[in-house]
Amino acid sequence: MLEYVFFDLDGTLTDPALGITNCIMHALEKMGKDIPPRESLYCFIGPPLLDAFQNYLSMTEDEAREAIRLYRERFSTVGLFENTPYDGIADALAQTRAAGKKLCVATSKPEEFAVRILDHFDLSKYFDMICGASMDEGRSTKDAVIRYALDKTGCSPENVLMIGDRHHDIDGATVHGIDAVGVLWGYGSKEEFESARAKYIVADMNEMLEIIKSI
Repeated sequence: MLEYVFFDLDGTLTDPALGITNCIMHALEKMGKDIPPRESLYCFIGPPLLDAFQNYLSMTEDEAREAIRLYRERFSTVGLFENTPYDGIADALAQTRAAGKKLCVATSKPEEFAVRILDHFDLSKYFDMICGASMDEGRSTKDAVIRYALDKTGCSPENVLMIGDRHHDIDGATVHGIDAVGVLWGYGSKEEFESARAKYIVADMNEMLEIIKSI
């Protein structure tokens, strides 16, 4: 029986593109590097920043860590609020609670930032737990965050459903034997979810709610 629904944050609950890309551009400018078109930076929405700076911008680990420091310099004061909750998400969360499910955020964003964002948009009240990455990158991958969320909630994997918008959410859930839902209103694609073998793929929140209520 489904007890907990784990939700990703970026691209699932809120659209963070403006803040994330502005902060990447800030970091690159401070480092004296070329700034690519904004749209090419959307790939940063989902994976841990340390991996993203190395994989997408060919940085060394030391450069990536400096880029993260500069990114957070702006993100911690301005960028985290350059963000917008998706239309209908508050109602969807309320309906999930009304269906008797407990809710937890499981995000690769640092936990303290996740809490501030959810508080700012008045979404924290829907969640029993908010679980995120550690600031030192020691807990940054989605499977590590999900393990942490399982430990904090005390819930068994077979009683959890993971909902997210990138393959990282599906992959992280699969590591722990958790069924996952890929949502198409974020930054992933149907092909991405099919490749990751998501159990469910939904186009809108009504389809997501139907699945949650049926389990």
